[in-house]
Amino acid sequence: GGDHTITYPILQAVAEKHGPVGLVHVDAHTDTGDRALGEKIYHGTPFRRCVEEGLLDCSRVVQIGIRGSSYDPDPYKYCRDQGFRVVPAEECWRTSLLPLMGEVRKQMGDQPVYISFDIDALDPAYAPGTGTPEIAGLTPAQALEIIRGCKGLNVVGCDLVEVAPMYDVSGNTALLGANLLFEMLCVLPRVTTV
Repeated sequence: GGDHTITYPILQAVAEKHGPVGLVHVDAHTDTGDRALGEKIYHGTPFRRCVEEGLLDCSRVVQIGIRGSSYDPDPYKYCRDQGFRVVPAEECWRTSLLPLMGEVRKQMGDQPVYISFDIDALDPAYAPGTGTPEIAGLTPAQALEIIRGCKGLNVVGCDLVEVAPMYDVSGNTALLGANLLFEMLCVLPRVTTV
């Protein structure tokens, strides 16, 4: 729950225990802006703050589903300069993400990993109840492939953010969010599933 600002203090606490962690970040946006509306802490800036504080192992950060408009001619430059792997949404269109998740598992290794999932990674046809919807997003099946593809990783925490039920009269966004969070709980280490 909450907006993506909540991930910043969570990762501060996680890094205090585990040191810099890998990150599987599923989102329409990189959330690495420097400032928004004059503020350095905002739902579009948490991962820049995390980099600045050394909370992330930048060689083990992957951002999946990134898309949307930008004021910058190279909106992913900051991320790539940090060593992040950026997987734009168009690389996910019309394909299974199982091969990608095989690569992600190799990249993450056995070191601690955090999963941060912004519901706007999904196309607004499936999840309209969010504050910053972007067209041409992931499908629910792809979201499951990503989350289930994290099984076996050393997942030390996870979140699902940016669900805004008041923007979705159908209730589907909240239902989808709850199911994705349940799936994340199922991939935590030592959780047995049938």
